[in-house]
Amino acid sequence: MNKLNVISIALLSTLSIGANASNEPIEIIPAAVITNPEKVELGKMLFFEPRLSKSGFISCNSCHNISTGGVDALPTSIGHNWQQGPINSPTVLNAEYGLAQFWDGRAKDLKEQAAGPIANPKEMGFTHDLAVDTVRSMPAYQARFAQVYNSKDINIDMITDAIAEFEKTLVTPNAPFDLYLQGDKSAISDQAKAGYQLFKDKGCVSCHNGPAVGGTMYMKMGLVKPFHTNNPAEGRKAVTGKEADKFVFKVPTLRNIELTYPYFHDGSVWELEEAVNTMADIQLGQKLTDKEVKEMVAFLNSLTGEQPQIVLPILPPSNKNTPRPVPFDK
Repeated sequence: MNKLNVISIALLSTLSIGANASNEPIEIIPAAVITNPEKVELGKMLFFEPRLSKSGFISCNSCHNISTGGVDALPTSIGHNWQQGPINSPTVLNAEYGLAQFWDGRAKDLKEQAAGPIANPKEMGFTHDLAVDTVRSMPAYQARFAQVYNSKDINIDMITDAIAEFEKTLVTPNAPFDLYLQGDKSAISDQAKAGYQLFKDKGCVSCHNGPAVGGTMYMKMGLVKPFHTNNPAEGRKAVTGKEADKFVFKVPTLRNIELTYPYFHDGSVWELEEAVNTMADIQLGQKLTDKEVKEMVAFLNSLTGEQPQIVLPILPPSNKNTPRPVPFDK
């Protein structure tokens, strides 16, 4: 076989894989491409920086723990002074693919989202001014901000911009299902393949599609039947004020879903099998057999990708100019 034929076959094979993948409602998650490593490193430091909170104890990673699928594995998060958070913490992994941030979509992007918890009295309990003063007080941070932003100033816009840049790298490529989409038909089990076909046939893909298998639209929780919960969150209504938006939430990503329990905005369901049954019932008005549930779960488990491998940053020490933590203030 001559060299031209080998190249032609390789090209046709690549095009065939691409064509097969493009015909599917779920898209491949690519690996992160880092173009500004200095900003990413600064953002990582700030993501793990507990001194951005009033207590000096809570960081972004507290509620979006990268070691546990980008969530805190609690029904609702624990905030300043042990306050109960209002809603389940969504995963930070692959969050860049969402049309907006938070369950109700009140933040347009990761940068805007990063600013919210810092000043929320039920979350990090600080103020943006004090957070800036804290970071600005440490020479090591001053040097890094000067290098990244070419400025002697530090402000909340820079802080949240850096955090967002780091969060954009928290993607989970090479899930077994991604390998399957790329042409490796042995990458997932026959049970998972059957589950994926069910996922399409039952209509799950109408909401859960794209690279993140969700996150690209809003949908009412309890479309066919009411979803019963004690959680007070009203979804998009809290943003728009429209009654029609009551209980309308951003469709969550299903990437790494086996790691991001408990499920739903109220964190009321711990088992993936129960979550599948609930969604089939209240969103689709359908009853799944035990076999179908197992197949669906097998497919969902195949969406777990390579988890970010993070080397914990060494944070600069506080000094006499650094605002002191107030961990027990009410």
